[in-house]
Amino acid sequence: MRAHDLLSVVLCGLVAAATLTAAAQSDPGRQVLAAGDGFASLGDGTIGGASADAGHVFIVHQRSELLAALNAGPTGAPRIIYVDGVIDANVDDGNESLTCVDYYRDGYTREAFLAFYNPAGPWGPNPPANTPGSLEAARLSSAAAQSARIRMRVPDNTTVVGTDPTATIRGAWFDLRGTPTARRRNIIIRHLTFEDTYDCFPAWTPNRNADGTWAGSGAWDSEYDAVSLRETEQVWIDHNEFRDRQTVDATLPTIFFEKYQIHDGLLDITNASDRVTVSWNRFFNHDKVMLIGSSDSAPGDVGRLRVTLHHNHFENVGQRAPRVRYGQVHVYNNYYVIPDEVVHGYSWGVGFQPLPMASGIFAENNFFRTVKSVTPDQFIAAFTGGRAIFVVGTMHTGVADDREVDPLADYNVAREPDLGRAVGWEPTAYLWFDPTRRVPVYVEMHAGPFKW
Repeated sequence: MRAHDLLSVVLCGLVAAATLTAAAQSDPGRQVLAAGDGFASLGDGTIGGASADAGHVFIVHQRSELLAALNAGPTGAPRIIYVDGVIDANVDDGNESLTCVDYYRDGYTREAFLAFYNPAGPWGPNPPANTPGSLEAARLSSAAAQSARIRMRVPDNTTVVGTDPTATIRGAWFDLRGTPTARRRNIIIRHLTFEDTYDCFPAWTPNRNADGTWAGSGAWDSEYDAVSLRETEQVWIDHNEFRDRQTVDATLPTIFFEKYQIHDGLLDITNASDRVTVSWNRFFNHDKVMLIGSSDSAPGDVGRLRVTLHHNHFENVGQRAPRVRYGQVHVYNNYYVIPDEVVHGYSWGVGFQPLPMASGIFAENNFFRTVKSVTPDQFIAAFTGGRAIFVVGTMHTGVADDREVDPLADYNVAREPDLGRAVGWEPTAYLWFDPTRRVPVYVEMHAGPFKW
């Protein structure tokens, strides 16, 4: 922690507790992000649809009602959408459940696709490309049918909020997407459970040897995040839960010697998005959690992708909590629970940082609870261009109980080349810091829908 004396911490904690109590007694659909609460509070702040008139306040119970509320005119009108109960995106217009088979188009079946693309089959690793009438074209057509059903475009000046702890969005993709000339702005998503967003039609990419033969491995590449931001700014993601329940990775089959992966990210922030605060959420039972910056060569990202992550609970997740390319990402007072060394790959991904460096992860006062086989050096992974990460105040319960550790120093002992500690920037937008030792209790008590 930087210079915060004890009195300051105590006073800020009392103010925060009073703020939470007052907020719990008011309408969460009308609540706005507090001044100073992370990057989303900069500039005009983030108020979502708090100023909506009575004609733009909706209570929705199923997919068709949610879509109607998101699309209600006029464009950009402030709106509040209350989600009541469970809304499943994989349903027809009569709200009857759809399965992957219902999206099959142009002769696609999974059995036919797997037989055709089997690297051990007659085509080896080089089946015909995406040509009219091919099974790859049929896969893409089928995928488009599912995308049209589950994709929910969230407009400017919108708050989407649950009515109670049971409010759930199942199987949907919340797509917050603008353009370079018409950026999406001012969105709040709170008190919702997002679960089981999955791709019925992942693409198969075989790895090849130098002579073009199959290397015996490959990857299943899936689409659809639970929530994604592209060319979007002023966003507050707060008190939600993101999880896989019926489609957890442990239940997925292995095909062509690789897991048939039907999941992408939970919350991805890419394509020059900016000013985002992610607070008091729970991320459970998923591999790829949060990608910040989707490319190592994206000049439009420079000076953007400013994201604050605080008081979030990450449990039994594999990677990207978060992974950062460009961007300034303040990661503080988060709680990481790693119960399985096989599932866990890393937590903080250090990626491309252009010179002069004014980007990267600034991690303060985070707590890790892990199995004994996971050591602090494994909290960090470096990718192409990764040069630095600032880390201070980390505590770990693993081999020993509640001890302060330095994951960066341990990483540099275990791996080459070393990562630096200077990222070229320092956070200024935050309300208070909790002492690291208290993070598990505070986060377990208050993270997630309607846990004030």
